[in-house]
Amino acid sequence: MSNIQMSEETNSTIGLTSHFEGKFAVKGAIRIDGKFEGDALIVDKVFIGPKGKVKSNIKASSVVVEGILVGNIYATNRVLLLPTSRILGDIQTPELIIQNGTILKGRCTIVHDSDQDAKELVERLYDQD
Repeated sequence: MSNIQMSEETNSTIGLTSHFEGKFAVKGAIRIDGKFEGDALIVDKVFIGPKGKVKSNIKASSVVVEGILVGNIYATNRVLLLPTSRILGDIQTPELIIQNGTILKGRCTIVHDSDQDAKELVERLYDQD
């Protein structure tokens, strides 16, 4: 298990030697140390361990990545990318923490109100006197 722990117990775990495919929706938290591939991963909180590999879009309140993710992240609270994380995909969240060593290829959108378009908001604020 990683030295970075989730602040609460996980409801579900995809173990180191496990491989899960499909659409996965969980109330609570999930830890992925194995492999998950699917159209969507919908959870409250997700932790991808250092050996975890995910190929899916993630929708969650909080996401912590220490392994590999190919897919987009939509988080309503925050995203934490630890030094061993490798991400190929876009991220939208109000809080993004990227530690030194992370590899990320994608667009990041930081917006506190997910109903507002960040580009329109910034342009409107710029045009105000």
